[in-house]
Amino acid sequence: MGRGAYGEGNRVAAPTAAMPGWLGGLVEESFFVGCGAHESRKKNEKNIFCLDCCTSICPHCAAAHPSHPLLQVRRYVYNDVVRLDDLEKLIDCSYVQPYTINSAKVVFLKPRPQSRPFKGSGNICLTCDRILQEPFHFCSLSCKVDHVLLRGDDLSSILFRFSESDFAFPHFENLRMDGSDLLEDDDDPVAPEDLTQHRGGSASSNGGAPKKKKSGAGFFPQIVLSLSNRRKGAPHRSPLS
Repeated sequence: MGRGAYGEGNRVAAPTAAMPGWLGGLVEESFFVGCGAHESRKKNEKNIFCLDCCTSICPHCAAAHPSHPLLQVRRYVYNDVVRLDDLEKLIDCSYVQPYTINSAKVVFLKPRPQSRPFKGSGNICLTCDRILQEPFHFCSLSCKVDHVLLRGDDLSSILFRFSESDFAFPHFENLRMDGSDLLEDDDDPVAPEDLTQHRGGSASSNGGAPKKKKSGAGFFPQIVLSLSNRRKGAPHRSPLS
């Protein structure tokens, strides 16, 4: 599908609708910063977004939002991402380039900063000029939203009604995707299907390096240790036949 096909058709452009609070908050909020209300607690990074309160919170704050729909935000290459499956329940993510990380497709919330401007021909983001794979037109959710607003289109055309039960806290996973060591150059046209193989290495089935066994762990090593520490006694010879 060509670039000109996006957003074209017989539909007449409607007056621009106001951006809903949750959408504006999601693309503007700061995540993975310490929560001021829980400074003394461990794991107090703000990696949750409350769709009702339109603010970022930490896991310890979730108890104060018992019936609110909550969206889990993850971190990849120092940028905020959300699972595509979750975002598609809220907004139309078509033409936004997804990436596969740890066997899950994710979408960047904001455009990633570029160290050098793009020069040359190719498929680029319609908003920030980042190199993209075909047939995508946007590198992040905010780039698509900005493009719709600049066109004067109605945002309600890409928003969905969602069920609050789909964003309950028990659905969250204890997973933080931080692959900052997997990407050498952000400006390379990385294939969206699998960022974990950008450096040519193969990932294990669990999305990371195999776990190392702790030394001394398990039952048998403890037995060996206890035998090695045993004092020497009088030698016992077998009886003569």
